[in-house]
Amino acid sequence: MLSYQHIYHAGNLADVHKHAILAETLAYLTQKDKPLSYIETHSGRGLYYLDSDQAVQTGEAAAGIERAQTEGWFDADHPLSRAIAAVQAQHGPSTYPGSPLIAAKLLRPQDKMHLAELHPQEFRALSAALVTTDAKTYRQDGFELAQSLLPPTPRRGVVLIDPSYEIKSDYERLPGIIASLNRKWNVGVIALWYPLLANGRQRAMRDALAKRDFPKVLHHEVQFPAAREGHGMIGSGMFVVNAPYGLGNAVNQLDGLFGSLSA
Repeated sequence: MLSYQHIYHAGNLADVHKHAILAETLAYLTQKDKPLSYIETHSGRGLYYLDSDQAVQTGEAAAGIERAQTEGWFDADHPLSRAIAAVQAQHGPSTYPGSPLIAAKLLRPQDKMHLAELHPQEFRALSAALVTTDAKTYRQDGFELAQSLLPPTPRRGVVLIDPSYEIKSDYERLPGIIASLNRKWNVGVIALWYPLLANGRQRAMRDALAKRDFPKVLHHEVQFPAAREGHGMIGSGMFVVNAPYGLGNAVNQLDGLFGSLSA
């Protein structure tokens, strides 16, 4: 069950949603001088070339980040824009950062990064993309890594959970996993991304998360047209525990931007 490769979908509308929220979260947390820890359970390869055959084949980046940039969704000072600009200055104008490189460009020398990826090809690419940073990469199950690291040092920080959901049991497991992580790390920001599917498979997980007594929850969803006929994903969701103050205002702006897609 390791067939998923995000290069076919990099820079799509779900990435725009997820990465904008992640970038705003990191920008807020790094306003304080105190160091923080950044952990990812499903990192992917970290760096994507949007002119690759795989990316061009699906056209998802063209409908996603490329449209967002053409229409000026985010100004130059937005943390996502700053991360993309820094990556493209280093790797070329056709590149797009996955969440590990977004974090690497927004974090500071005193911050720590721990990145898990189980797919062997994606792990090799991830390690190469982060070779000039101090990030630690692990070819390991990401849920197991998070459990082993929490509470991390430094104690402030974020864990991003962004599975491909090719393992269908993830939908049933994730509310319990997040509850366990929150018990071990009650001050940590725990951010979960999930797809909105036409068949509604995400609904039971979303309802189970809503019933849990998590602190300072921000729950945000956007809808968008399917990437192509028959494609099952019709939106993107983020569930954030211990959401930073002010993140609600940032996601409210996303409502208007994604709402314009139906115009």
